[in-house]
Amino acid sequence: MSKFSHNALAGLTTSFALVPECIAFALVAHLNPLTGLYGAFFICTITALFGGRPGMISGAAGSMAVVIVALVAQHGLQYFLATVLLSGLIMLLFGVLRLGKLVSMVPHPVMLGFVNGLAIVIAWSQLQHFKVDGQWLQGSALAWMAGLVLLTMMVVYWLPRVTKALPPALVAILGVGLLAWLLQLPVHTLGDMAHIAGGLPSFALPAVPFDMATLRIVLPYAALMAMVGLLETLLTFNLTDEITATRGLPDRECVALGAANLASGLFGGMGGCAMIGQTMINLSSGGRTRVSGAVAGIMILLFILFLSPLIERIPLAALVGVMLVVAQQTFAWSSLQVLGKVPRHDALLIVAVTVITVATDLATAVLCGIVIAALSFAWRHAREIRTEATVTDSVKTYTPHGTLFFASVAGFNELFDLQGDPQQVVLDGRYLRLADHSAVVAVAALSERYARAGKALQVLHLSERCVLLLQRSGVMATA
Repeated sequence: MSKFSHNALAGLTTSFALVPECIAFALVAHLNPLTGLYGAFFICTITALFGGRPGMISGAAGSMAVVIVALVAQHGLQYFLATVLLSGLIMLLFGVLRLGKLVSMVPHPVMLGFVNGLAIVIAWSQLQHFKVDGQWLQGSALAWMAGLVLLTMMVVYWLPRVTKALPPALVAILGVGLLAWLLQLPVHTLGDMAHIAGGLPSFALPAVPFDMATLRIVLPYAALMAMVGLLETLLTFNLTDEITATRGLPDRECVALGAANLASGLFGGMGGCAMIGQTMINLSSGGRTRVSGAVAGIMILLFILFLSPLIERIPLAALVGVMLVVAQQTFAWSSLQVLGKVPRHDALLIVAVTVITVATDLATAVLCGIVIAALSFAWRHAREIRTEATVTDSVKTYTPHGTLFFASVAGFNELFDLQGDPQQVVLDGRYLRLADHSAVVAVAALSERYARAGKALQVLHLSERCVLLLQRSGVMATA
């Protein structure tokens, strides 16, 4: 089978998984399901065609839907669409300013925690399909649901051992759907979630006053949506790079994502970003090029316009089974093996980010992870500062080793014996790096303390950068 056919089939498979997710996220945000589907069409198609990471799937994401629940409840659909436009503009600007490289600051343990947390969230969210009107399925309804879920999972796991010509998830969805239709099984289908038939999306500016009052309402939500969307997109971007062993263009992806959200908002769609579950389905089905993402997006529109009677017959059990397999394949099981081998602070970081992702949301988890990693790094490096001291001809020379910054200032001050030192003291800075203003203040304060004690401190052999840093701050260093 040709490369184009493989990617087209992968895109078709992914489109089936996009539909229930986008409907569910729209319902979470108290929006019409078509709003989620229109958003999926625009965001998936535009990012696939113009983004910087072929193979990655974007759509109307739940992480962004949760952010705007309060906005929709208080101000309605039109203010929500204005928020989508503004968030898209922020994303686009983020890419134009070439800030996508900031994702490199996310430590690998945070990435592992992010992946594990999302895998748990994906699996947990599928359990909601075992409920009807808030009540768990029972009796034969539960048996049919569980049986079809297991059948779907078996097909996905075992078909690749027989043939790799077709995406196993696609065969599982269509096969279980056909089986349920032929046997008239009493199972819930996509049509039970919502009817997805509709027309072409129409262009319209949000019906809101374009003034400062509106900006004050939508800006906080737009900034939060943009932050969540960019974080999830760039982290999924990194994961896709690792799986495909290729390098994408993060800034281009941010620009395309911003443009896609702008288009979605102008045509009445939800905002969105990369979706790790659908990306994993696409990649595992063989999707590696722009074709798979474009096909997935275009199929969403075809479902709305022409194919809704067929799509609404697909059993939810088939889609749940596929998503459970995705959750299992997404979870970084190797991280459990390395927990006892990596440094303790990294192991704690993996667990913390996983737990926070499950308990709160992705943005909070990643930001907490970065803060925890930064504090851990600062604490460890602060403890590494040390010195060598020698006395020659009544001159005591200190030769500190390490980085002087805000966290190591206290340890740096403890290296010096102000009362016991002779009249002449030298600070040999050849192995000392001054990292911030706290370091400058520490050197200046040390010099002042020696001066008040009637002793002279001479600073020698600092690097040119450190000397310049001292001079700019008004502290003269003798090189």
